[in-house]
Amino acid sequence: VIIVKFGGSILKSGYDYLRAARIVRSLVDEGKKVIVVVSAMKGITDMLLSFGSRSASDILGTVKQRYFTSLEEIAPPIDPQLVDIVGEMSRLSSELTKALWAAKVLEEISPRVRDYIVSFGERFSILLMSAALRKVGLKCKWFTGREAGIVTDASFGDAKPLHEVSKKLVTDTLGPVLEEDVIPVVAGFIAGTIEGTVTVLGRGGSDYTATLLASYLGAKEVRLYTDVPGIMSIDPSISSDARVVPLMSFDEAMELAYLGAKNFHPRALEPATENLIPVRIKNTFSPEKAGTLITRHEPPLLSRIVKAVALIRGVAILTIEGAGIVGGASRVAYEVYKAMNEAGINVIMSSQNASQVSISLIIPQNALEKAVSYVKRATEGLEGTLRIEVEDDVCVVGVVGAGMRGTPGVAARVFSAIAREGINIRMIAQGSSELNISFVVKETDGFNAVRALHREFRLGEIS
Repeated sequence: VIIVKFGGSILKSGYDYLRAARIVRSLVDEGKKVIVVVSAMKGITDMLLSFGSRSASDILGTVKQRYFTSLEEIAPPIDPQLVDIVGEMSRLSSELTKALWAAKVLEEISPRVRDYIVSFGERFSILLMSAALRKVGLKCKWFTGREAGIVTDASFGDAKPLHEVSKKLVTDTLGPVLEEDVIPVVAGFIAGTIEGTVTVLGRGGSDYTATLLASYLGAKEVRLYTDVPGIMSIDPSISSDARVVPLMSFDEAMELAYLGAKNFHPRALEPATENLIPVRIKNTFSPEKAGTLITRHEPPLLSRIVKAVALIRGVAILTIEGAGIVGGASRVAYEVYKAMNEAGINVIMSSQNASQVSISLIIPQNALEKAVSYVKRATEGLEGTLRIEVEDDVCVVGVVGAGMRGTPGVAARVFSAIAREGINIRMIAQGSSELNISFVVKETDGFNAVRALHREFRLGEIS
């Protein structure tokens, strides 16, 4: 059994679904049992999420036009193979109409309602994928995530799977379908509570669906088909020397994901990591190419000290400093991190110097005003003088590679390469895992910094 997932970035029309179906056809011809996971079409999820600010009729018209036009591109609606699919799409259209108008009338946009409405992107998508699979001669059966057996808690917007229950239900539901040589087509991103209420899995949800199914069923491999050839050594928009990294460990891939690599969300790798299921990232438009294989840590992975460099933009430094921290650093740090948690702000990096007179946090730039407000409120009752300073013109550079573990001189090479460019480093962080050295520079220096490191470690020679 292998799980293949097709993301929204490559599903823009009916022809894209047909391209994906032909990939599945080739895998079946090789003797593989395949489960297909699909995202919503490109742009549909964002459109559904805008229902609080856009008219229901505008959203409905666009969603229906995109999906029904795509269905016509796959096959004529009068095709006998599509009778049940056309009927189900019409039923979903009616259901979405009622949901949007009810939300508008009641003026209720609760997390539960939001999850329900946003689920329609994937629910339509599994129908198009099923139509495409039938068109290439394959038998299939569609499922929402909950129908496939993925059960979650009721944390709407970012639901957590209940693994024991889900594993049994997924095995009982999809196992017999596979045995009949029928391809399950599962909606990514969406799941449901034990009672059946729709939930969503949050960021990276479709990839997470794929790796969850793989872990529950003991799949041989997960393949994530995207619009890029694999994990790149550097963002191709920054350097034309970008190369596909052919092999990465789970740890390296997760570090890159945390640094903002767009191939997947770090949470999506957790089930595969725990169950040692290889994950391969491939290009839908060049499926014959190997892409990037993410697997368990093996000695060959150490052939290169550094695998990739990454750049995180749109961030800011929030610094809390002053004599008030000395002697009470733990209390100040507690209040600051508690404030970030209460504000729902993700702390990307943090640093506290040995003199304990300052704490610096890297946070999303668009959360800076909110962060300052929460920190001021959290620290105003503490003894001593504290100042809050911000810098909103910075970026984070990350160097990732398992080969850095125990290898002397790596940091020296990193910072020497940066110094040769005349770039000043504002902040540094390295975890004890030695997988990642991250530092902060001015935003205007970001591109030059990652290019310099790409050259220093000769990553343009990866093949």
